[in-house]
Amino acid sequence: MKIGAENKKELRWMIALLAVALLVGIYNFADFGTSSAAPPATTTSTTSTGATKKGAAAVDPTLDPRLHTETLITSQNIKYQPGRNIFRMEELPPQTPIASVRMGPEAPPTPTPAPTPPPINLKFYGFASKPNEPKKIFLSDDTEVFVAKQGDIVERKYKVAQINNNSVLIEDLLYNNKQMIPLTPR
Repeated sequence: MKIGAENKKELRWMIALLAVALLVGIYNFADFGTSSAAPPATTTSTTSTGATKKGAAAVDPTLDPRLHTETLITSQNIKYQPGRNIFRMEELPPQTPIASVRMGPEAPPTPTPAPTPPPINLKFYGFASKPNEPKKIFLSDDTEVFVAKQGDIVERKYKVAQINNNSVLIEDLLYNNKQMIPLTPR
């Protein structure tokens, strides 16, 4: 029985691909002295007298694992100031003492005035009436002319509330605003 002897070109490609796969496998699984793992942490141990053993690193007194609520309260009261880089550690200005921090309810914020609704940009050009039919009006914005009767909605946001001889009362449904539009002479 022959193995790949019939087609020598395919046999050469197979050997080349196996060699490349073997090299990639060795590269991925071999340790060449470089490692992305972090170095092992140094452990510290203390004797009953509090002295450190020879060869062990001393415990850093600033690394206290306890929760300090006073520090959290002062950091919660820091407000963002424009121009401050929140990604860079900077010296903070001296904080007020913890005892002077007020924990009671704050004064209610001053209400902002409601924004004025935009004006209705329709023009009233006239009306048409036939016997036994409701009165219809002609309204126009900058590009289109609309024919509507009382109660109709124009441009999906304006409702014709009332029709008079010289004016029309239009209600803006989006902003709940009513505006009287006078008859515009041509």
